[in-house]
Amino acid sequence: MSRRRIGFWYRFAAVLCKPPLVVLIKRDWRGMEHIPAEGGFITAVNHNSHLDPFAYAHYQYNTGRVPRFLAKSGLFKKGFVGAAMRGTGQIPVYRESTDALSAFRAAIDAVERGECVAFYPEGTLTRDPDGWPMTGKTGAARVALQTKCPVIPVAQWGANELLPPYARKPSLFPRKTHRVLAGPPVDLSRFYGKEMTPEVLKEATEVIMAAITRQLEQIRGEKAPERPYDPRRERIEQRRRTQAQTQARQARQAEGQSK
Repeated sequence: MSRRRIGFWYRFAAVLCKPPLVVLIKRDWRGMEHIPAEGGFITAVNHNSHLDPFAYAHYQYNTGRVPRFLAKSGLFKKGFVGAAMRGTGQIPVYRESTDALSAFRAAIDAVERGECVAFYPEGTLTRDPDGWPMTGKTGAARVALQTKCPVIPVAQWGANELLPPYARKPSLFPRKTHRVLAGPPVDLSRFYGKEMTPEVLKEATEVIMAAITRQLEQIRGEKAPERPYDPRRERIEQRRRTQAQTQARQARQAEGQSK
């Protein structure tokens, strides 16, 4: 399938968003040759700033293959936001679905129509203290294995320096550089034909996240931690630390009362 016409709504969004992006951030964009010219595919992108959807969309818009981002299905229902989401071809995620594959049915349909679906596999802004990609969720792997489409790993760095994760105000000066590096498709062929068990999806997701991390290592010129930050593991460890502190405090109080 040939490249889809960008359409009015996406061009309208570009007219609104591109001028301030051009003013606020410089660009060091590489790897556009890895963005497929035809057919459906996935881009898997690290997420380290609330500006990412705008800054990264600018990069991919310039390739001629506009990204369709995933968003909660409720945003598509009414009003100007809903019209804009539908008009720009964004992808609803049906989180109320009890079937994990059905939750991503619109993403699967979009890929099969020849669209690019952009995933942030981490599912939220990274919580890694140094901004490295966290462990990923399995949605991108699920769609990739269902459709057998190319998965392009993309790393970006710089929007997070303009607007750091969870910051309320941007840091405008000095002018930041948005660096993007897309890599060759991730090889997931060894998972094709296998039942999509939690173990298979987890392993495929780890392969995707490792590819994104390698791209970010090239951008930053340094090595990532051997073990990616895992929010679930961190929550468990935090509960254990809190429990240990509580027990130690109660032991001290009991010891003081016994004297």
